[in-house]
Amino acid sequence: MTVIDVQGLTKRYGRFTAVDGISFQVSRGEIFGFLGPNGVGKTSTIRILTGLSRASEGKCQVLGQEMTPDNRELRRRIGVVFEEPNLYARLSGRQNLEFYAALYGVPRSRGLELLEEFQLLQAGSKPVANYSKGMKQRLLICRALLNDPELLVLDEPTSGLDLASVELIRGRIRAFSEQGKTVFMSTHSLEEADELCHRVAFVNEGRIIAIGDPADLKLRYGQDYVQVDLIPVVPHERLQEVLNELKIVHFTQEGRVVSITIGNDHSLGSQIAALQRLGRILRIHSQEASLREVFKKVLGLGEKDGR
Repeated sequence: MTVIDVQGLTKRYGRFTAVDGISFQVSRGEIFGFLGPNGVGKTSTIRILTGLSRASEGKCQVLGQEMTPDNRELRRRIGVVFEEPNLYARLSGRQNLEFYAALYGVPRSRGLELLEEFQLLQAGSKPVANYSKGMKQRLLICRALLNDPELLVLDEPTSGLDLASVELIRGRIRAFSEQGKTVFMSTHSLEEADELCHRVAFVNEGRIIAIGDPADLKLRYGQDYVQVDLIPVVPHERLQEVLNELKIVHFTQEGRVVSITIGNDHSLGSQIAALQRLGRILRIHSQEASLREVFKKVLGLGEKDGR
């Protein structure tokens, strides 16, 4: 079943085109990542998907219906968490959920269940103003899940959070997907997207420039590497001369140990042999391609630009 069907979606603000004719589909049970730098149309797309904004052109169907700001019935079937924590700070966490439970027409006990699930039951009686950023983010997700949505839309769900909150939220995202429900998420954490997402789309200047399974994208755009740690037995000048001749990706030295990263391709054997002549090899270990490398490649970023 197709949960999100976007065809030729365009959003203009005056003469500026924020979203430029993008098309993609998201299936039931899928975790779909929407990735890219700031200001490339991600937020505008999310606002259209959630009925907060109207498209200038194109089609945006969610759960089989056209999504528009007027379609309140459809909007009640989705849950949304924006990057900014729009909570009632003077109310407690429990009161925040009770307020929205009343709007959705769901039992107040649902809020208590979610507070317990997200480890906020003890803090539920305290004002949200006293919550940490991680606690506020968990409460936002509780609120988004109150109405038992079929689609969960997340904008930077774990940005700036402590490790415990990150792991808890990621675990709940996986569990939501395993229930056969769908997640559309925007994140700057490429590691998070690689870990969670079944498919990702890279966006730049309002257009989708690459889309697919993370593993397939890494095969298409990335390269595996090998790191060799050795203790040189040749003078520094000779070491540098040989390294300049090899396909060195990265080079560091800490004390006597030199760490050299080389591409894992057809020339790997000859490069390892050349390094063996330079000193005593301590260890060799592989490094898989990453979505960060894909990100740099599809956006045309150099090593300095991508840091």
